[in-house]
Amino acid sequence: MIDSVFSESQLPEIGDDRKSKKNPLNANFEKQAFKELWNRINRKAAYSVDFDSNELVQKALNTLNDKEIGLRVTPLQYTIQHGEQAAAISYDEIKRGHAFALKVSETTPNPASIHSAVKYDLIGKVSDGTQLTRRTVAEILKGLNADVFAQFKTNPESFIAKAIQLINEQKATMIIEHLAYDPVEDRFDLDIFTAGQSKQDFSRAGSVLQRHIYDYVLTDSKVEREFVNELDTCAEVIVYAKLPRGFLIPTPVGDYNTDWAISFKEGAVKHIYFVAETKGSMSSMDLREIERTKIKCARKFFDEMNRRFAPDNVKYDVVDNFEKLMDVVR
Repeated sequence: MIDSVFSESQLPEIGDDRKSKKNPLNANFEKQAFKELWNRINRKAAYSVDFDSNELVQKALNTLNDKEIGLRVTPLQYTIQHGEQAAAISYDEIKRGHAFALKVSETTPNPASIHSAVKYDLIGKVSDGTQLTRRTVAEILKGLNADVFAQFKTNPESFIAKAIQLINEQKATMIIEHLAYDPVEDRFDLDIFTAGQSKQDFSRAGSVLQRHIYDYVLTDSKVEREFVNELDTCAEVIVYAKLPRGFLIPTPVGDYNTDWAISFKEGAVKHIYFVAETKGSMSSMDLREIERTKIKCARKFFDEMNRRFAPDNVKYDVVDNFEKLMDVVR
């Protein structure tokens, strides 16, 4: 009797949540406005940097030896904590970490030389971290004040890490002064919009969007979520895209992936084609030196592309909210 009335088509569809979800491209991807925008930003380029290593050595030394912002290492220290086990404890108390009670805590600096116990290739480590030659790194280390270099013995790891950071900051400053971009024949392929779309965390996705090239945007921060909400409801925006991680601008301090590409209605704004970087704070004090350098490199990249191909090819800028974006494009 069951076999005679059974119909598989009447069964409810059972989903498999173990399968990865997809974020499909939609009709906005096929819009002419997006194709024109993509043709303007998908160029690739090679960079060249030509600066005097002696100038870098001197700038690095001035920074490393500076008494206020220079190389300062915290000596190693260790903390000893004394505790007592409770007289009677339950399984739940052990799980919560309540089985022992802290009674005394004592922190003691370690005056011994760590370098005497562990051998370090100091020049090699700094050379790897700064991408400078061993000769250049040796020149920098030889010029350090005696009291600054003496810190290496007390905490070699911290000394190396902070030296690399300070040298890279000076290197980044010099790079901008001597950086040049030249376009190459190769261009980015549209495949970067479909690559890596199968395994994504949809807990960061909002509702279905109207003007984005995907149905959803996986945002990285509250700033981006608010930015998307404004973009998607703005009547002056035709189409926009959160650029995939494969869209990279090469820079001497690492590849740079900008955030957004936006196409506005012609006549509604001054800059129809826009590439935006969204940051929670526009203050230069809140951005790391490497991050600031990448942004400056991106400005040079787009300026050169505009100079080579069209004066109003595309506008690039950094904004911290939608209002700032509209101020720039108008």
